[in-house]
Amino acid sequence: MQRDISHPSFSELVQVSARIGCLSFGGPVGQIALMHRELVEERAWVTEEQYLHALNLCHLLPGPEAQQLAIWIGWRLHGFKGGLAAGLLFVVPGALIILALSILYGYAAELSWFAALFLGIKAAVLAIVVQALLRVAGRALNTPSKKLLALAAFLALFIFNLPFPAVVLGAGAIGTVIAATRPELFALKPNDRPPPSAPRPWGASLRAIVVGLLVWVAPMAVVLALLGSDHVLWDVGLFFSKLAVVTFGGAYAVLAYMAQQAVDGFGWLNAREMADGLGLAETTPGPLIMVTQFVGYLAAFRAPEPFTPLFAGILGAALTTWVTFVPCFLWIFALAPWMERLEHAQRLKGGLAAVTAAVVGVIANLSVWFALHVLFSRVVDRELDGLTLSVPEIASFDWRAGVLATVAAVLIFRLRWNVLRVLGLTALGGLVLGQIF
Repeated sequence: MQRDISHPSFSELVQVSARIGCLSFGGPVGQIALMHRELVEERAWVTEEQYLHALNLCHLLPGPEAQQLAIWIGWRLHGFKGGLAAGLLFVVPGALIILALSILYGYAAELSWFAALFLGIKAAVLAIVVQALLRVAGRALNTPSKKLLALAAFLALFIFNLPFPAVVLGAGAIGTVIAATRPELFALKPNDRPPPSAPRPWGASLRAIVVGLLVWVAPMAVVLALLGSDHVLWDVGLFFSKLAVVTFGGAYAVLAYMAQQAVDGFGWLNAREMADGLGLAETTPGPLIMVTQFVGYLAAFRAPEPFTPLFAGILGAALTTWVTFVPCFLWIFALAPWMERLEHAQRLKGGLAAVTAAVVGVIANLSVWFALHVLFSRVVDRELDGLTLSVPEIASFDWRAGVLATVAAVLIFRLRWNVLRVLGLTALGGLVLGQIF
C-alpha cells in the first residue's frame, strides 16, 4: 500500500527536521525558504496556504520566526511531541557549534591570528547586515506611512537613544490605531472568509501557558536558590528572559539593543567582541539570535566563581539558550489552535505591519552601530545639544576592514555569492592582511 506522504510518521518528521537543522544557514529568509522547499514543495506535508498562514502567525510573535514555524509544522503533524522534536532539532545543531566556537574564542581571543581571522568575518557580516536591511525594507515599506514610521524608529534609537522595547511597542500601538481608523495607510486588506465556527480553544492554550511558564522559569529558580541574585548567571538569565519577550522582527532588530546592554550596561564583553559573536552566528546553522549564547558564555566565563571558567561558561551558554528558546515553544503551543481566528484580527494585522516597518529603522540602527565598531577601533560618546551621539575617531579607521567590507559587498550584491563563501573568503583575507600588516 502506498504511503500518504501528507501524513509522515514521527520518525520521518525527526529525520527531516534534523536535516533542516543542520542545513539552515543564511538567516531567517534562507531558513524559511529551505523549510518551504523541504516540507511544502518536495513532501507536501503542509499546503502552501497553511504554510503562509502559519508564517504570518509567527511574524506576530517575539522570537525567531523560522524556528517557530518549524515548531508549528511539527505540532500540526504530530501534536506536542512533533512540535518539540521539530523545534529542538532546528536549534540544537547550531547551539552545539556555537558553544564549541565560544569555548575556542574564550581561550584564543587574544591570539593575533584569531583576531585577524575575525577581522575578515566581521567585515563580511557588515555587508550581510546591510543586505538584510535592504531585503526587509523592500518587503515591508510598501506605503509612505510605513516609510515614515521606519525613519521615526531609526531616529528614536540612533539620535534620541530611546529604549528598544518602547520603540517596538509604541509602533505596535500606532499600528492598531491606524488599522481601526485609516487601514489604507498600511494597505491592509480585509479578510473575506467567515471566522471559524469551532469552540474557542481556551483549555489547550491555558495548559500550554502554565506548563510553558513553569519550564521557562525552572532553571532560574535553581540559580536563585543555589547562587543568589548577585551571581552573573542570575543576571544573564533574567536579561535574556526579558529579551525573549521583546524580540519582534527577528534577530537583527534586537541585536543593537542587546549589544548596548551587554557591552555598556553589564560589561560582559566589549563592542568588538559583540561584533565577533555576530560573525560566529552568521557562520553556523540555526537562528541568528543564537548569538545570545555566545554572550552568555563569555559573561559567565569571565566571572566563574564558584566554578571553573569553562564550566561556568557552559552553564551560562546553556541557561541563555534555555530562556531564549523555551518561550518560542510556549507561544506556538498556546496560540497555534487560534491561528485561523487570528487571520481575522484586523487591529493585530495593523500592529504587526507597524512593528515590521519600525524594524527596518531598528536594523538601520544596527547597521550604523556595526559599521562604526567594525571600521573604527575607537568610538566615543559625545554630547550635542543634550543628545548623546556615538562618533568615531577618524584617525582610528581600519583600512583593512574597509577593504574587506568592500570586497564582501561586491561579492554579495554584484556576484550573488552565498553567505558561507563570502565569509570563508573574507576570513582568509583577514588572515593574510593580518600577517602582512
